[in-house]
Amino acid sequence: MKNILVVDDDREIVNLITIYLKNEGFHVLKAHNGVEALAIMNHEQVELMIIDIMMPEMDGMELCRRIREKNQVPIIMLSAKGEDMDKVLGLMTGADDYMIKPFNPLELIARVKSLLRRSYQYKIDTHSNESEIITIHSIEINRSSHQVLNGGIPISLTAKEFDILYLLASNRGRVFSTEEIFERVWDEKYFASNNTVMVHISHLRDKLEKELGYKLIKTVWGVGYKIEE
Repeated sequence: MKNILVVDDDREIVNLITIYLKNEGFHVLKAHNGVEALAIMNHEQVELMIIDIMMPEMDGMELCRRIREKNQVPIIMLSAKGEDMDKVLGLMTGADDYMIKPFNPLELIARVKSLLRRSYQYKIDTHSNESEIITIHSIEINRSSHQVLNGGIPISLTAKEFDILYLLASNRGRVFSTEEIFERVWDEKYFASNNTVMVHISHLRDKLEKELGYKLIKTVWGVGYKIEE
């Protein structure tokens, strides 16, 4: 059974999520703040995390930052706040998805399964005999190891940021719309007023430009994004 770590100071929310996850055959680990969650991560294999933002001792934003320093486990952030800035901050600290409380537990389970499917696929690729490496200028994008190197030095990306970069890099010169990127990378139907792709690309660009010194991902206004041939 896959281990899902649920981190929330609201025990009723944790218990509710636990019931739905267990009904789908998952094993659930529980923590009620970031400190407890980090302790669990040190001695348990975790396949996915569901993290609340507002918690005592260590909130979800700080926990996500700490996790991303050494682990690319898929993360879904939860928050009672619905403002766009909360979504932006959650995604920029390394979360792969975001849901607002109150949420539909069935939708949460669907998102958990979607993230796990993609994570599982990359594990298969890692053990494949084929090494898929894309070279653009000074960077190497290795699909098998899920790693990006600039002159041999790793660039730290979240799982979704890597997926977007790999999609654009493996189709150089082609423009991808926001809707197409979302449906390919998140493996879900795109819905209106979804700025998830924009936030991820903005953060991805910042990381790449900091390391490369130039903009790799181009915007085609009114159409989408691409990497030049």
